[in-house]
Amino acid sequence: FPTFKPFLGLNALADAGIPYSEVKQACVGYVYGDSTCGQRAIYHSLGLTGIPIINVNNNCATGSTALFLARQLVEGGLADCVLALGFERMAKGSITLKFTDRTNPVDKHVEIVANKYGLISGPIAPQMFGNAGKEYMERYGTNPEYFSKIAWKNHSHSANNPYSQFQKEYTLDEIRQSRKIFDFLTVLQCCPTSNGAAAAIVANEEFVKRYKLQPKAVEILAQVMATDYPSTFEENDCMKVVGYDMTKKAAEKCFEKAGLKPTDVDVIELHDCFSVNELITYEALGLCPEGRACDLIDRGDNTYGGKWVINPSGGLLSKGHPLGATGLAQCAELCWQLRGLAGRRQVPGAKVALQHNLGVGGAVVVTLYGMGFPGA
Repeated sequence: FPTFKPFLGLNALADAGIPYSEVKQACVGYVYGDSTCGQRAIYHSLGLTGIPIINVNNNCATGSTALFLARQLVEGGLADCVLALGFERMAKGSITLKFTDRTNPVDKHVEIVANKYGLISGPIAPQMFGNAGKEYMERYGTNPEYFSKIAWKNHSHSANNPYSQFQKEYTLDEIRQSRKIFDFLTVLQCCPTSNGAAAAIVANEEFVKRYKLQPKAVEILAQVMATDYPSTFEENDCMKVVGYDMTKKAAEKCFEKAGLKPTDVDVIELHDCFSVNELITYEALGLCPEGRACDLIDRGDNTYGGKWVINPSGGLLSKGHPLGATGLAQCAELCWQLRGLAGRRQVPGAKVALQHNLGVGGAVVVTLYGMGFPGA
């Protein structure tokens, strides 16, 4: 861990132009690691200031959960400046259960998928999302080509991202013909095993003004976390098992809190752990009616020149998915986009950004961002 965690914490502080001594609390997210890794990351790289350090594990939504807690601390007046840090050094291969002597926290989720489509020997996550895609195709009459197109788009986007795990562009045929992982899902439609870290400084308005940070300050316009609803377990629906309803409800609440609509958004980073999840999330976020995600793709409304640019970073599929860092990496990408600092992947005129980070089990965080002091 120590090789990249301090680098990201120092980068976030340098970007804000503040010393670590100004940080009043820290929220640190990781999934692969023993207790108090957050303290180890901070103590011997940033300093020993005695601040509260809260360690967070919320599956793949861990990074945005750290951000959510940091925002609550600042918004609630408990701290004026909080560090949100996420990192991961993943074990090789697909995600597996670590503690086999106790109840699997996603056993009920897996049971629904197994009862509907059965399970085969092999990694569970591709089966859960792959079967959600199969259910979508059965329900709406589409085909796997659209999932391949999403992966092709994201791998194309990532070629412009120096932080991306994959720097190579792939043809649509290469996406389709890459190694099969489960059913129609090929390896280039699945997020890779990744190592990485990301960080954000969350501060109140008074703090921003004290340090004259107005020109670079990005505001969290609204943020909502949701967990599973009864529909996850009662409707025999694989799309809902992998988070459709909690995403939909969180997005609706987030837009309502911000007084915005999906059409007000310019750039989106969403949780494309598998190509399937990006497609069904278009509908859950309200970007198009249910069953019409393929029309959105056909119009090119998910890339440059269309209504939204979705996953300009390359997304989890191509940028990578170091679990604890992902939500904060999404946040960083959207901050760069809103500041106009995204280089070759810059979305022209980006004013409003949307982030979606999901963890099966489950939790989702939806966040809307804009510049805090436009014109400053």
